[in-house]
Amino acid sequence: MAKQDYYDILGVPRGASEDEIKKAYRRLARKYHPDVNHEPGAEEKFKEINEAYRILSDPEQKAKYDQFGHAAFENGGMGQGGFGGFDGFGGFGFDDLGDIFSSFFGGTSRASNRPQRGSDLRYEMTIEFEEAAFGIEKTIEIPRTEICPHCHGNQAEPGTPIKTCPDCNGTGQQRLVQQTPFGQIQTSRTCSRCQGQGKTFEKPCTECQGQGRVRKMRRINVKIPAGIDDGQIVRLSGQGEAGTRGGPAGDLQIIVRVKPHKIFKRQGNNVICEVPITFVQAALGDEIEVPTLEGSVKMKVAEGTQSGKIFRLRGKGIQDVRGYGRGDQLVQIKVVTPTKLTSRQKELLRQFASERGESHPEESKSFFEKVKDALK
Repeated sequence: MAKQDYYDILGVPRGASEDEIKKAYRRLARKYHPDVNHEPGAEEKFKEINEAYRILSDPEQKAKYDQFGHAAFENGGMGQGGFGGFDGFGGFGFDDLGDIFSSFFGGTSRASNRPQRGSDLRYEMTIEFEEAAFGIEKTIEIPRTEICPHCHGNQAEPGTPIKTCPDCNGTGQQRLVQQTPFGQIQTSRTCSRCQGQGKTFEKPCTECQGQGRVRKMRRINVKIPAGIDDGQIVRLSGQGEAGTRGGPAGDLQIIVRVKPHKIFKRQGNNVICEVPITFVQAALGDEIEVPTLEGSVKMKVAEGTQSGKIFRLRGKGIQDVRGYGRGDQLVQIKVVTPTKLTSRQKELLRQFASERGESHPEESKSFFEKVKDALK
């Protein structure tokens, strides 16, 4: 039975990023973990997920799989019917499938001692509505991998010698020449003595144990620009994980989450708020106080204003995050119908309705009665 594609197992497309593969693995691992999922087949599914992630999370293994599929890992490399199952080699075998083809076509395997960029870090920050509108500076603490301050990334204890690896002469790669039925083949693989570093040292650094990097808690000041919206990202270049072999550090991505406001709602760069007024204010007009992000302001309500009417306060909205001006505040009027009227107040309203030629409430038909009449 053919094995299922590793990308299909994790539910990600070919070309998925390292972060996408990791997210998919974590989600599926939680779902099918035997301690959580006791359904038949869950344990087998969990094993498949782990196998797929083990291959796709390793750049070198992933490259092999992308090129040769499952055959890259069967019977020493090529699977049945390929080089790994061919008996005519007289016991000759390859440890690295990439070495075979790189040797055939005149190349060498990927150099493992080149500088590598550090991973990006992600941090979710929750801020208030007003902080998002006007911007703010906050200090956060994050754990990250940094260059060891004791050995400065050299991996050796300061004062002890660092030597060029005698097996690979500092290249990090070992070249091997072997005779095969195809003739003489030269292969290249990661140096087993220095693990691709190209150097050796007698005494590893006592602080990082020869890793060249250490884990630290780091306080970082983050400037959140005015006008940032929920879900947007602030990227701090070089504030992520330290690189290896002299490579640059990754970035720190601040994912901003904005708390909802009790009064205001955001619509693009505009701010919307609902302001209640009385029936009398709506009928006769008035000057009312309206809350804004910068405090209360006076606003005139014209007589005869209907509930739902929107007034615009220019420039009272949110600053565009790219600096392209500022939005407006949209004030939506809500006319509040009075309740618990006294007998005197009810009588006055009936007189008011009578003078306007309006029927009394008790004499008017209900809305549903009017609908019935219209449908007859």
